[in-house]
Amino acid sequence: QVQLRESGGGSVQAGGSLRLSCASSGSPYCMGWFRQAPGKEREGVATIYGVGRTTYTNSVKGRFTISRDNTKNTLYLQLNSLQPDDTAMYYCAANLHFDCSLGSDNFGIWGQGTQVTVSS
Repeated sequence: QVQLRESGGGSVQAGGSLRLSCASSGSPYCMGWFRQAPGKEREGVATIYGVGRTTYTNSVKGRFTISRDNTKNTLYLQLNSLQPDDTAMYYCAANLHFDCSLGSDNFGIWGQGTQVTVSS
């Protein structure tokens, strides 16, 4: 059973940066970051395949970078040029299947989340 734990969230002003980390008890083939703001549906932010391929939702392209260090069983999300609309609870998730797309419903293992708040 894979267990995930996020960290690195915080409160920053618009234009600032944060780096989120997700410690995993294993190294699933597919991992991703999702976020959910109050009253809104959860959305996929970025995913990364075991081979290194990455996908991003359009709203964060050029600003966020997902990466992983398999030797440390850690997933990262670098958030740059943060905007107030990025405010949300960010979740790390693992996918034990081969479909690693943002829209995949195979992300069944989740961390507890870390809050990102961006003020204007």
